[in-house]
Amino acid sequence: MLDAVLHFLSNGLASASGWEIVACTLILTHITIAAVTIYLHRCQAHRALELHAIPSHFFRFWLWLTTGMVTKEWAAIHRKHHAKCETEEDPHSPVTRGIKKVLLEGAELYRAESKNQETMEKYGHGTPDDWIERNLYSKYSWQGVALMLIIDVLLFGVIGLSVWAVQMLWIPITAAGIINGIGHYWGYRNYECADAATNIFPLGIIIGGEELHNNHHTFGTSAKLSSKWYEFDIGWMYIRILETFGLAKVKKVAPEPKFNPEKRVADFDTLQSVISNRYDVMAKYAKSLKRAWRDEMQHLTGKAELESKFLKSSKKLLQREPAKLEAPQKQQLSELFAHSKALQTMHEMRVELAAIWERSNSSREQLLHQLQDWCARAEASGIRALQEFSLRLRSYV
Repeated sequence: MLDAVLHFLSNGLASASGWEIVACTLILTHITIAAVTIYLHRCQAHRALELHAIPSHFFRFWLWLTTGMVTKEWAAIHRKHHAKCETEEDPHSPVTRGIKKVLLEGAELYRAESKNQETMEKYGHGTPDDWIERNLYSKYSWQGVALMLIIDVLLFGVIGLSVWAVQMLWIPITAAGIINGIGHYWGYRNYECADAATNIFPLGIIIGGEELHNNHHTFGTSAKLSSKWYEFDIGWMYIRILETFGLAKVKKVAPEPKFNPEKRVADFDTLQSVISNRYDVMAKYAKSLKRAWRDEMQHLTGKAELESKFLKSSKKLLQREPAKLEAPQKQQLSELFAHSKALQTMHEMRVELAAIWERSNSSREQLLHQLQDWCARAEASGIRALQEFSLRLRSYV
């Protein structure tokens, strides 16, 4: 009898080897990640897709077992994050709270915001409110993770405690910590969106595609998070598989810019495409700015009064959103522009271009005239990078 008990405590019902337990743990945590990104994030928070009742109920049940998260709370907090991003009201911004706070205490920030009834009422609309939600998932949220603990111990014995601990830590570390922290602090940016969101890594596998956070903040309601040919969003792959079997319906994806190289005249079609793809437009303009900088470097480095440190920091300021520059930074750029008319023109033309889609009171005819005038002045500027960008801008369709 004692031997049987010891054998059970050591091996559990599964009698799995060490590597099998590791593999099982990774599979279980990956299912949790898939549930978060597909169900909580893309379906519930952003309405980017609709899920059939089968995967929807499975994901709800699985999240109850492995996280204890309530759909309404998660969706409300995430929606508020987008609405108040990088402000003092953002529930978990490293810009306002510090990277250490968000990275190490992201789960605590989530729990604190979940108790804010104003947040729940304002941002929690449209989430499940059926019998099972009211009487089980929301009412007994911690009992699910307790049941998961029992299951893990039954399956794997005492080591099941470690499996359970990894499951419980997986979302607080990867989502509450890494995505909300590093995803607004470090990484690369495809688009100059209004906040500090970054893409952590182009292969979105470990965190279900959520690694592509800059893409997501640029196109918040897109069911697909990858945008460049070298990026992979495993969550999108799962969605497409579900769609193939009639278990999901994609409602919206980010627009993909299209071009006609033979087009030389900006028309209403060009205007509409430029406005729809404005983030792509500004990303390409940022690359043109880099080319203009390279063209100007020989001239600028020959100026004895311009130190290398000044030039290096000025290059970074040129890439930043002009509206986000503070007074000292604007003054630094003014000093730079005193030595480079080309860079000043590039900077000013960038502001003018962005103003085209910000002028909501202008008619289509007025906006088209402004775009055509912008292109004409860009091509007459004598700045190679600006001229090439304008020709590309005309070809949007």
